[in-house]
Amino acid sequence: MNLSNRYPSLCGKIVFITGGATGIGSCFVECFVMQGAKVVFVDLLETESLTLIDSIIAKKPDADVRFFQCDLLDIEKLKQIINTVEVEVGNISVLINSAANDTRHNFKEVSVKDWDCCININLRHYFFAIQAVQQQMVKNGGGSIINMGSMSWHDHQGGMPGYTAAKAGVVGLTRGFASELGKDKIRINTITPGWVMTKRQLTHWVNENTVNKIEENQCIKDYVMPEDIAAMALFLASDDSKLCTAQDFVVDGGWI
Repeated sequence: MNLSNRYPSLCGKIVFITGGATGIGSCFVECFVMQGAKVVFVDLLETESLTLIDSIIAKKPDADVRFFQCDLLDIEKLKQIINTVEVEVGNISVLINSAANDTRHNFKEVSVKDWDCCININLRHYFFAIQAVQQQMVKNGGGSIINMGSMSWHDHQGGMPGYTAAKAGVVGLTRGFASELGKDKIRINTITPGWVMTKRQLTHWVNENTVNKIEENQCIKDYVMPEDIAAMALFLASDDSKLCTAQDFVVDGGWI
């Protein structure tokens, strides 16, 4: 990971990340650790999470990074972990709601249970994580919340209506919280990534047709990589973005 910008204000801050084991989330974990932040992340994947920590410590032996296993459908467990972080580590300054599941699904075959699960993993826990960290950020005199959106619904992508509906809802969640949280100098923003070349995307959905679509639709033809999203997250988490809130920051190479 080679991001050139340094943000001194992130050094020592406690950053809480959901879905930090793989993909964009793992990039967030590593980039914030390299800035000197104290990073706590949750994920269902234990082996991948511990492997990530080992790789980070190999690069930065003094890294302060912790993992809690959590199924984000279990809201009470999520709240419990956030409370534990306050006691054992300190008040959370930055929350990144990153966890999501974009598994494709045929709308004709979706049951009520399937729908609820899709909305819950892609939207519901965002709300309750915000609710749980709010008082910790008040004690800090402010904070930054970053919600991960998606360009999929902007681009009318089909094959995953539960996911796209939830991700559209993320933007509404961000804007709906901004005024109330702003009273306590808590910023809240959405990052909307384009088609990011994570291992999951490359394994499951990137093919010749996908590559052609990217070539046709991005103004800048370079692939969007996880570190491009992390670069925006670092800025929004730092004090440099102290007056940025209620916004949707799109990082997609200029998708037409």
